Amino acid sequence: MPEKLYFTVPPRFDGKPAKWFLKDFCGVSTRMITRLKREKDGILRNGKILRSVDPVHAGEQIEITLPREDSSFIMPTEGELDIIFEDAHLLVLNKPPFMPVHPVKQHQTDTLANRVAYYMAERGESYVFRAVNRLDRDTSGLVLIAKDGFCANALKNAVYKEYLAVVHGEVKDGGTVSAPIALRGDSKMVRCVADHGAPAVTHYTVLACGKEYSLLRLVLETGRTHQIRCHMSHMGHPLLGDDLYGGSREAMSRQALHCALMRFVHPVTGETLELEAPLPEDINNSIKEINFK
Repeated sequence: MPEKLYFTVPPRFDGKPAKWFLKDFCGVSTRMITRLKREKDGILRNGKILRSVDPVHAGEQIEITLPREDSSFIMPTEGELDIIFEDAHLLVLNKPPFMPVHPVKQHQTDTLANRVAYYMAERGESYVFRAVNRLDRDTSGLVLIAKDGFCANALKNAVYKEYLAVVHGEVKDGGTVSAPIALRGDSKMVRCVADHGAPAVTHYTVLACGKEYSLLRLVLETGRTHQIRCHMSHMGHPLLGDDLYGGSREAMSRQALHCALMRFVHPVTGETLELEAPLPEDINNSIKEINFK
């Protein structure tokens, strides 16, 4: 059965065009509205077709029918999934390190998307793999997957995340790094702080510190590629294991970075969800060996 969503028009949208109600209140993208207009019974009011230009009125119930989607082909690969949360609309996973989120040229069958494709097939489900947030291959932690375009659009830039990282050196006080980030001129991958770069802001709190290493909690105000890795290196405290940005791999074979907490309002139920993923074994082992004060 097609998924149906119901919304009640609040007083502030009384007399406003349906398009603005759907976009500003319901979180339906312009692209989705265009698709809904092409669908049979895509947007209804009192069982009748509602055009995007028609005015809506306070107290009315608007019904939208999400278009059916076939998953874009991704090779299903059997493998474990650490499921933190799942319902008809969302899937939240704890991604292990050393696993890409999406298939790329070098990784066609060993990604999170491949395992989700297998999981879908086993359950007789079909949806496009839409990761709302993305983690580097070697970064572990929470990945939020929207099962439909409506939820993907509604959650864009609306998810609060906290990361945990072990960095080199003694960081005594928390603070904020506000420094623009750009692609380094001699690389297609490595970022650097540069005046011509895109604005980037990282807030950090010290959870524990020692002379050699510190454990930080980090929150991103912006979401630039490699932002935490670049900003910590810029501070003079590269991540443990992050040799791309000046860290050492003696104690860890990958950057000690983990997406530990995620908080957002469920686009359909309106419930505030706060989800956590425990630190993986390799970071835990590194912390045990650190002589924190």
